[in-house]
Order: sequence, then structure tokens, then C-alpha cells
Amino acid sequence: MSGHSKWSTIKHKKAKVDAQRGVAFQKFSMEIIVASKLGGPDPAGNFRLRTAIEKAKAAGLPNDNIKRAIEKGSGQGEATNYEELTYEGYAPGGAAIIIEAMTDNRNRTAGDLRSYFTKYGGNMGETGCVGWMFKQAGVITFDKESADYEKLFEESINAGAEDFIDEDDEYKIITAVENFQIITESLEKLGFKHKTAELTRLPENTIEINDAQTAQKILNLMDKIEEHNDVQNVYSNFDIPEEILESLG
Repeated sequence: MSGHSKWSTIKHKKAKVDAQRGVAFQKFSMEIIVASKLGGPDPAGNFRLRTAIEKAKAAGLPNDNIKRAIEKGSGQGEATNYEELTYEGYAPGGAAIIIEAMTDNRNRTAGDLRSYFTKYGGNMGETGCVGWMFKQAGVITFDKESADYEKLFEESINAGAEDFIDEDDEYKIITAVENFQIITESLEKLGFKHKTAELTRLPENTIEINDAQTAQKILNLMDKIEEHNDVQNVYSNFDIPEEILESLG
């Protein structure tokens, strides 16, 4: 699969640290609120809500927070109207960035994000300026210890998966967006317990960053964007060599 994003690897490594600091809790709650509002409060009949709850629990969001978020989304609690927006731009070195946000104040969110791009040497662009560089897809991961390679490979391909990747300590299945729920639930029924299941954006091509100073600016920008309360997901197509990443600490 071309276009593996270095940022996806970095952010998954720091996800639990962020959650422990409380950075991620509001983001998970917002996703649960929107999912329950759009599809109802029952996870059994609302796939988006079920996957949102799985991600929230994996990061340590307390059950009481999850319950309150579901109640808010389904109209049982104090309601907040969030809209889902996408922002696009360029990081230093020409790397593309796509930001998915949920906000109750689009002017605030856009203003904040634009200031981050400016501060760290990037440029926030118009909608569509980099979106064509990414492919929307579903990604389902499984721990190698809990899944038989041959069986998982065979069943995922039979179910319609586009790609199967053997990566480090996990197997990664790539699906078309429209087949994501079908394949996830099909594998569940066969007894395969996934580690993560999410819709994402995969870069079609990557831009290698060989300058340490530029790499640091990109990572600073990505971190700043991720920390914003309204930002749900950030995707980029940069590829920083391991030796440069290690030199940055």
C-alpha cells in the first residue's frame, strides 16, 4: 500500500499519553455526541457510535463520560450543536495536511488553525487544495498474538478487503469506505477481535523530509493542531527518516 503516513505511526504512539493528560477526552466525547445524535443512542444499531465508544474506552475515557456524551447527543442532556468541518493546508517542506474538526464556532476554529499554520511556517489553503492527495479508507487492525495470519488474510480478502498489511506487531486491513462496516462486522462474527477500526485518509504519495529543522517545524505544527479541542483527526503525507526523528528526541 503506497502512502503510509509517518504521522499515523507517531500519533498512535502518543495517543495514550495524550489521553492520560486529558487532551483526548473532550474529542472522544464530541465524537460520541455527534454519533448518537445522527444514528441514535444504541451502539448495537449505530456502528459509528460503537466504534467511537471502542476508541474512547481504549484511551481510558470513563464510562460516566461516555454515558453523558450519549445522553447529550440523543437529547437527554444539555445539547450543543456541533458541525463537522474539514480544513486543508501545507506544512513546511510542502507536506500536505488535512484536518477534521467538530465545532460549535467555525470562525473560532478556522482562526485558531490559520494562526498555527502561520506561526510554524505553513500555509492554510482553500478546501480541496490537498484533499486529492489522500484516499479515504477504512483501516482495521489486529494484534498478531490474537489472530491467525492465514485465516485472517483469507477471510478479510473474501469479505472484500482491498489490502492486507503485515506490519510490526499487528495486521492491518484496508477497506473501501462503503465496505468498512460490512467487513468489520463480518470478521467480528467469525471471532476475530480487532484492536482498532476507523475511517481514515491515506496519502497516495509521501514527501520525504530530510532536513531536521523542517522536520521539527512540521511536528510542532502537527502537535499544536492535534491539541486544539475542536480537532478530531489530522492527516499528513510527510515521511521523516527514522534517524532524523531520533535526532529530534
